[in-house]
Amino acid sequence: MKRTITSVTVQSGEVELEGDLTLVPGAGGIVVFAHGSGSSRFSSRNRHVASKLTQRGLSTLLFDLLTPNEHTVDELTRELRFDIALLGHRLIGTIDWLQQRSQTQALRIGLFGASTGAAAALVAAAERPFEVGAVVSRGGRPDLAAAYLPRVQAPTLLLVGELDEPVISMNRQAAAALRCEHELQIVPGASHLFEEPGKLEIVAELAREWFVTRLG
Repeated sequence: MKRTITSVTVQSGEVELEGDLTLVPGAGGIVVFAHGSGSSRFSSRNRHVASKLTQRGLSTLLFDLLTPNEHTVDELTRELRFDIALLGHRLIGTIDWLQQRSQTQALRIGLFGASTGAAAALVAAAERPFEVGAVVSRGGRPDLAAAYLPRVQAPTLLLVGELDEPVISMNRQAAAALRCEHELQIVPGASHLFEEPGKLEIVAELAREWFVTRLG
């Protein structure tokens, strides 16, 4: 399927964030990726999942939640990666940016969040209920968005590795707080990063079906 890949500068509130926008002709939706702790738009795992989504006719946006200077500071302090209010605000701004662009404003939006990015995705879904049509969390920390969970309306899929026991418990508690359509799926034999052979493929397939079904 022919795709157009463009480097973009996302205007999110008062900051500019670097991103990679992939547009698929005739796409019914676009999936925005919120990377996890210490990562960026270059996350190999997120890029792998994104490539599978474009094969099924979905557009994608991978972008940096932090500016280059913030990323440098965060590498030293590790503070910003857990600032869910900040990350959620950045993702909300990105959703608004997509709604203002002629190429993307008609597309239903899905959010794919990893680790702390999943918490940011759920915050954004709660704050933009009419724009966000689906959420997928990979090895996420939805518990960090606890106050927002009852307000999420978008169908939400929580994916956790079987070997990631502390995060399983956190996701179970978060699932109990969700009032929307949701599923918690535990991937057998997978650790937190789904590094084991074939496990990321399972994540990509589950995410792909979730988004395709709900974003059209």
